[in-house]
Amino acid sequence: MTEALTILGLESSCDDTAAAVVSVVPGALAKILSNVVYGQTELHGAFGGVVPEIAARAHAEKIDVCVKDALEQSGHSLGRIDAISVTAGPGLIGGVLSGLMCAKGLSIGSGVPLVGVNHLAGHALTPRLTDNVSYPYLMLLVSGGHCQLLIVHGCDEFTRLGSTIDDAPGEAFDKVARLLGLSQPGGPSIELAAKGGDSTRFRLTRPLLDRPGCDMSFSGLKTAALRARDLVVKEKGGLSRQDRSDLCAGFQEAVKDVLAEKTRRALLEYLPLAGNTPVLAVAGGVASNQAIRTALETVSAEMGVKFVAPPLALCTDNAAMIAYAGAELFASGRQDDMRLSARPRWPLDQSSPSMLGSGKKGAKA
Repeated sequence: MTEALTILGLESSCDDTAAAVVSVVPGALAKILSNVVYGQTELHGAFGGVVPEIAARAHAEKIDVCVKDALEQSGHSLGRIDAISVTAGPGLIGGVLSGLMCAKGLSIGSGVPLVGVNHLAGHALTPRLTDNVSYPYLMLLVSGGHCQLLIVHGCDEFTRLGSTIDDAPGEAFDKVARLLGLSQPGGPSIELAAKGGDSTRFRLTRPLLDRPGCDMSFSGLKTAALRARDLVVKEKGGLSRQDRSDLCAGFQEAVKDVLAEKTRRALLEYLPLAGNTPVLAVAGGVASNQAIRTALETVSAEMGVKFVAPPLALCTDNAAMIAYAGAELFASGRQDDMRLSARPRWPLDQSSPSMLGSGKKGAKA
């Protein structure tokens, strides 16, 4: 990057409608001039999870307001923006389309260049936005829909070392919260309940730790939590608050152990490529879990690797990360036109075989 850029970013891949303006100056830490997020928790609360049709409608209603607020808070008009960066996938297709069509309209009306961004790349590049981390670094991307260990070589170059073969950790957190009668989203609910729990009472399975490699699985862990719950209900006729806390603590401990061990293995593969400043970075919504962060920090310290975790507000979906990723892509010569399409599936590592299978739309992950 040889010149300063001011980028407007739009994000609408799941249930957060977001817009942000980010200033990127070569050789300096990027500045987030605005970062507006409209959540949809109340809209989906009664359904126990995100309803795609409701999410898409809410995005369509809010995205233009979100952009207006982001521009006003940044002190910039659209005419002072160098490029418009937008999530083009992966995600819920209705939501992705809402943001993409808004970005296209803004680009056509203003003449400002358009850059499509992979939502996962936004997360993966967040450590460069917040800490100016140098390439290559190891990234644990852990969220509601994804779990991957990646070597990040550049803004559009990734090597996947491991991934979940079924549920993502955030998905497992949501499902376990539902079966325990806790509120959604499940991650924060389980973390809160686990603080008063005994993590040794329920020794749940640690899937795939008995096999080599960095791939992960969380579906069986969810089933183990269900069986443990059913045994308690059978014995006692129901669940007490302490039973729930203990189950939450045991589940969280199992997820933590799996992520820590698989990250340790990935570090062994990454370190020969890392040079003198190896870095482990973590991003995604599950990265806001303090127990998991602490475990990853411990692994990093034991292996002599710097640990980087973005602020909690930048772990969950936001448009600042999309703006920054767009800035790097735009500086490298990337620019899209009106043929840019919404993609429900879009793996970062295009050379590795799909972990979750493929369909007419391409590889899932």
